[in-house]
Amino acid sequence: MSSSIQDVAKAAGVSISTVSRSFTRSDLVSARTRERVLSIADELHFSLSRSAAALKSGRSLRVALLMSDHIRLWFSASVIEGLNQVLHANSYDISIFQISSIEERKEFFEMLPVRRNADAVIVASFDIDNNEIAKLSSVGVPIVGINSVLPQERGFTAAVNIDDVQGSTLAARHLIALGHRNIAYVRTNRDVSLHFSVQQRFDSFMEVCAKEGITPHVIDVHEGEHRIANAVTQLMSMDSMPTAIACQEDGIALPLLFQLERNGFSVPGDVSIIGYDDSFYTDDIGLTTIRQDPVLMAQEAARTTLKLIDGETPDTPFRVFPAQLVVRASTSRVRAGA
Repeated sequence: MSSSIQDVAKAAGVSISTVSRSFTRSDLVSARTRERVLSIADELHFSLSRSAAALKSGRSLRVALLMSDHIRLWFSASVIEGLNQVLHANSYDISIFQISSIEERKEFFEMLPVRRNADAVIVASFDIDNNEIAKLSSVGVPIVGINSVLPQERGFTAAVNIDDVQGSTLAARHLIALGHRNIAYVRTNRDVSLHFSVQQRFDSFMEVCAKEGITPHVIDVHEGEHRIANAVTQLMSMDSMPTAIACQEDGIALPLLFQLERNGFSVPGDVSIIGYDDSFYTDDIGLTTIRQDPVLMAQEAARTTLKLIDGETPDTPFRVFPAQLVVRASTSRVRAGA
């Protein structure tokens, strides 16, 4: 037979509320006490009913996560990992809403007032407009952004962002310092404006180059399985190949590097390539890139979300994480005469 919460409290020598907190609010119980309570609960085959815990607290114990990218991609998967590490430890589930089309976007925001089944909404890599943020606000729960554009101005309760201005400035200055002036910038061109701060990355990169009298060639590619082949075609169709290529993200830079080498170009001998993210395999392959840590940002976002759910005011509701230039083997000085 399964035991009751009273049995666990008696065996552990703690109050019933301490047993409940050990399951639902681990931050309010010392690690030693929680470990003892959970161990005894396991011995007595006790588990706290999730629905009972939610009913008692008046909360759904659920956080809605709104994403624009495929969840299998590096950034999205890293965000989910970071959020789960913090939220799961505090007995919260994550409901993921992946928005990849205008129709899905419209349906989500139209149905949002009906759902009202989350204690907070986290918006990751999603450039929402003022009308959509108003609909989120109407639900009456905290709205937390991860790499959201202008979160304070658009009414978010809190947000964590990578400093994309700093990141793109570092990328542009790195290439310019190596003597590159014939530079290309490769970016995605989505039919649905869902992406996060990539526009800010692009604008900042172009601004730094403009101050040095450089106008990079802009290569726009559509999302899809042929986007890298499309980028290579555009690059090789130019009057002269650029000596350096900056990419919106590592997801473009890595396959582009391989495709250029298959077409006879040496990296970085003929052309330097710099990415953005410091994602999977960049270190193994030697890609120069701009580092961000979405797991760390997501953990911070989750901790802030829990404070907001509890009615607390975070010390720094809007936090910006610095970017870092990571120089590896894919960039070098421009060759003489290039």
